Amino acid sequence: MNDSVESSNVIKIPTDKLALGMFVTAIDHQLNKVAIRNPGQIKHRDAIAKLKKNNIALVWVDVDRSSDNCGLKKAPRSSSASSPLMRKATVTRDVQQLQAKKLLAEAKGLIQKVMSETFGGKAIDVDQFEDVADKMIESVMDDADAFKCISALRTKDAYLLEHSINVAFLLVTFGKHLNLDRELLKQMAVGGILHDIGKIQVDNEILHKPGKLTPEEFEHMKLHQYYAMEIMNETKGLSQVSKDVCLMHHEKLDGKGYPNGLKGEQLPQHGRMSCIVDIFDALTAARCYKEAMSPAAAFKILISLTPFHLDQKLVYEFIRCVGIYPVGSIVQLSDQRVGIVWDSKGRDALHPIVKCFYSIKHKRYTEVVMIDLVKSELHIERGVSPGSLDVDPSPFY
Repeated sequence: MNDSVESSNVIKIPTDKLALGMFVTAIDHQLNKVAIRNPGQIKHRDAIAKLKKNNIALVWVDVDRSSDNCGLKKAPRSSSASSPLMRKATVTRDVQQLQAKKLLAEAKGLIQKVMSETFGGKAIDVDQFEDVADKMIESVMDDADAFKCISALRTKDAYLLEHSINVAFLLVTFGKHLNLDRELLKQMAVGGILHDIGKIQVDNEILHKPGKLTPEEFEHMKLHQYYAMEIMNETKGLSQVSKDVCLMHHEKLDGKGYPNGLKGEQLPQHGRMSCIVDIFDALTAARCYKEAMSPAAAFKILISLTPFHLDQKLVYEFIRCVGIYPVGSIVQLSDQRVGIVWDSKGRDALHPIVKCFYSIKHKRYTEVVMIDLVKSELHIERGVSPGSLDVDPSPFY
């Protein structure tokens, strides 16, 4: 392990005050701080004895990365005083998850209703989509983690609905990362929710075909963007940004996309963003004919599509925004336990909190525990696609 994630809370203490679980990052040699080759938590008293034998009187200890019971961290004044805070932390995330589920269900119901009405020739009421977009923005501004976990629970038979919602959510998240203003975020979210509206006119057998489309079938599938143009033109109160997001997500920078073959500067930033998030979400979703890809594998494909199809600078910004191991994704740790990335706020990409629930080594469920990789000797070995597991991870979200 290296000390690249050393926190600012590092203190110097005498060697004879060391205890098991303390995270030693450096030694004090002739009044100079000397980093050690393998910093980490003290697991055995032999390590302390070795330091003393080498006449090391003082060491530097990272308090944040030390175990909670090593004596460095202040214990709560009493169990009665700490329990309300603990309950509040648990309830907050639980409440956020429930709110995210409610928002997801509301959005899915709205899209289903509007698609049915649009198929019947009824005009789209933009106001109801703006209401959902506002709630989505609030969710991202407050804490996006709950929505990320809920949106990771994909169902193959509801792909069209969930894909539209996820594209909107990713656009808001990406836009926030780029410091775009709230009104622009709302317009992008509405465009994301509606971006596949033209598929209501596509033949169902082609739309849900469990395999590669023939050239003729693909040409028919491409018509969904032309149908969308007609629907957009008949929709009152829809902003140009929302229309762009809907109509540009299949365009390419080299002009070889559709429906309009736009090229280079003809694609505004929000249009280029829609191309990226649409592809990413499609790759990381399970379909009737393919398993979901891990985010890391999807990122490789996004990079391979630059600079002719996708905007290279925006792709790298998107990867920084989402993170190599996004909240809600599944990872395998170095001890072969598998878990869900649960929290990454204020952390570097490689050291999130992981909710472990299964062991690949023993092929069985394990005790559900939260592993803080900042404080653990464990590390993430790889991202895991849900379909590659022998078990269903959904009960642990």
